Amino acid sequence: MSDLKSVQRALLSVTDKTGLVEFARTLAGFRVELVSTGGTAKALRDAGLTVRDISDLTGFPEMLDGRVKTLHPVVHGGILHRREDPEHVRAVEAHGIGPIDMVIVNLYAFEKTAARPGVAFEEIVENIDIGGPSMLRSAAKNFEDVAVVSGVDEYPALIEELQANGGKLSHATRWRLSKKAFATTAAYDAAIATTLEALPEGQPADAGTMPQTLRVIAKQQASLRYGENPHQSAALYTDGSGLGIANAEQLQGKELSYNNLVDLDACWSLVSEFDACAVAIIKHTNPCGVGIGATVVEAYQRALAADPVSAFGGVIGINRTVDGAAAQEIAKLFVEAIVAPDFTSEALAALATKKNLRVLRLRPAKAPRVIKQISGGYLVQDDDSASVTADTLKVATARKPTPEETEAMLFAWRVCKHVKSNAIVYARLDAGFGQTVGVGAGQMSRVDAARFGAMKAALPLQGTVAASDAFFPFPDGLETIAEAGATAIIQPGGSMRDADVVAAADRLGLAMVFTGIRHFRHG
Repeated sequence: MSDLKSVQRALLSVTDKTGLVEFARTLAGFRVELVSTGGTAKALRDAGLTVRDISDLTGFPEMLDGRVKTLHPVVHGGILHRREDPEHVRAVEAHGIGPIDMVIVNLYAFEKTAARPGVAFEEIVENIDIGGPSMLRSAAKNFEDVAVVSGVDEYPALIEELQANGGKLSHATRWRLSKKAFATTAAYDAAIATTLEALPEGQPADAGTMPQTLRVIAKQQASLRYGENPHQSAALYTDGSGLGIANAEQLQGKELSYNNLVDLDACWSLVSEFDACAVAIIKHTNPCGVGIGATVVEAYQRALAADPVSAFGGVIGINRTVDGAAAQEIAKLFVEAIVAPDFTSEALAALATKKNLRVLRLRPAKAPRVIKQISGGYLVQDDDSASVTADTLKVATARKPTPEETEAMLFAWRVCKHVKSNAIVYARLDAGFGQTVGVGAGQMSRVDAARFGAMKAALPLQGTVAASDAFFPFPDGLETIAEAGATAIIQPGGSMRDADVVAAADRLGLAMVFTGIRHFRHG
């Protein structure tokens, strides 16, 4: 059996047409007959290539809105028959079935469709590919004779090999492509099963319904230099949705590290809390400064002023398009990475002066569920999307908070949600916009968190407000916050000693409100 095999006929049917024309033109240069379907055939013809319609090959028209076009014995017989088996060869010849030596298929974008907010049930179902996985599996099974191309990232290497071998591919390449195709269909089926399991028929997804079977299948996006530490190997995987940090577009800078990605995810999650223009500076997943402003540069300046020392070497999340003025300010500080929905040309020019700075652009989105690995299994929970408003707060003290205190507390509460527990956040309003003043993160004692947050403050604490991610079990934490200079406190309430804590707040002249919900963040 020859190791190298030529390609005489290729079937092309793709959703993602990136690089398609160049690859098809390479095949045509080796006199490969191109057979294609629908939009793929049109794209090839528009590029000046000669294409044979799949309906011409099968003698049967595409029908049912394209649901049936490649599900035909001429297609699968052409792919599946073994060229070295005389019985197979006689069978296909008897039925006028010609060989198909290469299958180029990528599937309907099911994950991206299912991830769209408010997508209709019918649209989700319609984006379940049937013919594509069938062709991929047929070609992958018969890898001895057929090359199966399931991803556009394969085109450059295949073009190089075809050109080096006069239009032929090696057995090793066909075997590698086969394994990748089976992995592709497995991940695709898992995504469908997981999505549909959480969908009542014809209804939007029920966030409270957990899947009976957790299918964690993702495609490797990048190999990382190392993990949290240099002695740990690591890689980045994507869920195929096209959303979130794992699928962000890197516009410039060094290779992203494991820790960069973890911090970028944390700061993107935080700034996504706000409708107003927000900037967060993150260090080791905790915010060292968060600011709101009328412009990105104003929000950034407020975030930086909260803790300029810790901001050095951090990552920055911004929920608006970054303009030139903001980029010039950011470029003055050593920053590891920046993520935002977009950047103006002036901003990119300013950031380009920092060649190692990693700059990422991504489509805004939040994951509906959080998965955490523990030894022997996984924990799954809904994303912490609970929120409070001024109308839902319960005033617990004799003194009611002023409107300014209320606005500042709501800002602090949103930030506190993204600080490792035990968490205390001091904040204030600056010209009407929220700004953190001190952040006490990840302490074993809530009193220590209050003290640490005050110690970290780079701005005056007098007249600030404070947020606590969970209730005060004793008055001492509240007393520490009052001693630091805060005048109002927002906390969940619900302690057996709430009465003692409220009495202490009244004695100190504080305003205190209860949210009725907590925001533990353990990892």
